[in-house]
Amino acid sequence: MQTCSHQQVCLQGRGIPVLPAQLRGSSIRHVRRTRVGASSEARPSEVPEVERKVSSAEIAPLVERPLERMLSPLRTVTRPLPRVLILHTGGTLGMDPTASFECEEAPNGSVSTPGAVKARTPRYLGVSTGGGGAGLAPSTMLANVLGVVPELQRFSNVDLQVVTNRDSSRVGPGEWVDIARILHANRLHYDAFMVIHGTDTMAYTAAALSLMLRGFNKPVVMTGSQLPLTAPRTDARQNLLDAIQCATAPFAPGAQRAELREVAVCFGGRLLRGNRAQKVHTSSYQAFDSPGYPHLAQLGIDVEWNERALLRPEGGYRPRFKLHPGVMRVPVVPGCDPRTVYGDVAARGVRGVVLEVFGTGNLPDTDDFGWVPWLRQQTEAGVHVAVVSQCSAGALQPALYASGGWLAQLGERVEAAPRMTPECAAVKLMLCCAHPGLGVGEPIAGEL
Repeated sequence: MQTCSHQQVCLQGRGIPVLPAQLRGSSIRHVRRTRVGASSEARPSEVPEVERKVSSAEIAPLVERPLERMLSPLRTVTRPLPRVLILHTGGTLGMDPTASFECEEAPNGSVSTPGAVKARTPRYLGVSTGGGGAGLAPSTMLANVLGVVPELQRFSNVDLQVVTNRDSSRVGPGEWVDIARILHANRLHYDAFMVIHGTDTMAYTAAALSLMLRGFNKPVVMTGSQLPLTAPRTDARQNLLDAIQCATAPFAPGAQRAELREVAVCFGGRLLRGNRAQKVHTSSYQAFDSPGYPHLAQLGIDVEWNERALLRPEGGYRPRFKLHPGVMRVPVVPGCDPRTVYGDVAARGVRGVVLEVFGTGNLPDTDDFGWVPWLRQQTEAGVHVAVVSQCSAGALQPALYASGGWLAQLGERVEAAPRMTPECAAVKLMLCCAHPGLGVGEPIAGEL
């Protein structure tokens, strides 16, 4: 049995024939400088027995192409990072954990008057995440966020813009339009977007952006936190990292790549379709869910994408920036007569009602309960009605029972969509009231 050295076995194992003695030179010395193990010793008497098996056909390419070139270090080409614009709108993430609230002065300069209720407003961080009641300096805030979460820069080149700095309970249609216009203006300049937002109305804002920016065709990932960024045990850091990883997924290499092209909510290790998301818990880190639609991704050690659940935008980009805020949610409550409780809402300027019915689409169907005459009066006065279920999951089918089938008799101003959250239905009704001809049942961004 013929023997060879450990070094020769390594070379042959890589498909590189060993050179005869007369061709040894600088190329062989280069190979010997590489580390092949502490036991790499070759006895000269053994070498010729192995080398005699090398044919001239195998030697020729090596003479033309020295081993230095074959074994030269590999060059890596760095892929350019995507550009991500982060829009800050306020919320818990940027609050000061040591002084969450401060008294708001009255118009005359006093803090409060005897017997008056003090207005309380969040105090945002001035050091850790860049803050200061009236407004935030984008460069300062970005530097501080990146100081706390420097890993954000591994995923993208980040810019930040402060849209507003307020508790999300104070965010409404005016702010939704502002955010949508900023996204629209920067659509061609960035690859993806993140929106930092308070949790209380995040589902409304996510629905609004998805519906107003139809066909935006780029990732817009909303996130926030249950605790401030600098608080012990905060969830803000992980939510930010999860959100930016999802936002940049279309530009990730290999198996990490995913075609996210919609408005989404990333919170507590879950990625949800924005217009299907709902806040389901006041204090849990997994505060959001989408009971009526599968998660887009689950984030743990790996990111598990549900490719079949991702939106496939159809048609071109069609933004709309008008919303009519005169919309109210009206839940059907047993024993409640809407004529007494709500009265003539049309006369008070209401243009749309989200009617939250029982089960598959049922509500009291006799005149003495009040719902039939009240709805007839309001629709004849021009109020548009969107019917949704009080159940968090399952299809809406009003015609399934007689107690819901009569809704169809009220005419075209009453529409029942297969499945919409009350938050999304309210926003969509605002959009439909501002854009005559757009129906509640018309699909826009995967909300039905």
